[in-house]
Amino acid sequence: MIVTATMNDASVQPENQLDVLVVGAGVVGLAHAAAARARGLTVAVVDRDERCVGASIQNFGHVSITAQADRALALGRAGRDLWISLARRAGFWLSESGTVVVARAEDEAAVLEELAAERGSEEVQLIDRTRLAELVPTHDPSVVRAAFLPRDLRVDPRTAIPALAAWLAEQGVTFHWSTTVGDVADGVAQTSRGTITADHVIICVGHDLDRVAPDVADELDLQRCSLQMLEVESPSPEVLRPALLSGLSMLRYPAMQACPSAVSVRDRVRGEDPLLLDHELNLMLTQRPGGTLVLGDSHHYDRTPEPFDAEDVSELLLREGSRLLGVESLRVLHRWRGTYASSPKTGLVVRSMDPRSHLVAVTSGIGMTVAPAVGDEVVAGLV
Repeated sequence: MIVTATMNDASVQPENQLDVLVVGAGVVGLAHAAAARARGLTVAVVDRDERCVGASIQNFGHVSITAQADRALALGRAGRDLWISLARRAGFWLSESGTVVVARAEDEAAVLEELAAERGSEEVQLIDRTRLAELVPTHDPSVVRAAFLPRDLRVDPRTAIPALAAWLAEQGVTFHWSTTVGDVADGVAQTSRGTITADHVIICVGHDLDRVAPDVADELDLQRCSLQMLEVESPSPEVLRPALLSGLSMLRYPAMQACPSAVSVRDRVRGEDPLLLDHELNLMLTQRPGGTLVLGDSHHYDRTPEPFDAEDVSELLLREGSRLLGVESLRVLHRWRGTYASSPKTGLVVRSMDPRSHLVAVTSGIGMTVAPAVGDEVVAGLV
């Protein structure tokens, strides 16, 4: 892992051996720090940047529980109460506003009906146009069906992640910002500011997993998934409380992707507009507390992505986002590229490199959804 330390920060001071050292102050790392501190352990967090600026603040803030499957679904369900508790204690905004999925074709409506039949009304509620209008300000006349997923949560990652780090510092977690971690072995971390020892070192560096454990990355065919995302001005004073997903989301979220009718959705989209699949668009929206909308996202995979974003992808997002909201155009406020680790072999890496050094990475783009439960489970297993 290669980062640059700022020269005006103090070096790591000698200290009694820690119970837990966490490498990485993203949502996964902070979840482990919170779980360890809740158990009364001494904890420190090391991060290469001077504050939280990585993938964990670059996403929708969508805690998508119901659309997951298998182990991810179990972790999302287990982490829901942990998210709510963390928000209450750390004082950041969290909304139990759920998710709305709109269907704009009969095959998409069939997916929602199949999902509702599988999960039941506590998790998936089929809704009519009147209820849809109460939940989201979408005026696309092509919407034929919608479903409400009431168990999902939303946070504002740009404020939630820094607030969580600040609260953990108040609880006694030591943060070493602007600090590089080089070699980690047997509970000893060599950093750019000195050596830190701990009973357990938990490495949570997300898409930089290959910088720390290249053999593991090779084994898992690890790549970086690059996401083009936009923040746009809301075209309406109406409040979009839930996250808003579309038929394209049905091709990406496992629970919907597994529905029999999803095959028809994919085939139809391929025939109508293959660019939507070529760029793997997941057309979705969330609204930040200030009213602006986060619109995304595309997906492109490479171990070392090209640094250039394609404007035609942004134009595609804007076209489809405008259509979803039933407006002619959207005004862009910010553009950025999100990144997450992706593996075709597993969605979650939890591996011990030696008895005291451990590697944890979410490799499926759902770190916000599963991080609290993963951190709690891993720490419980260590202590």
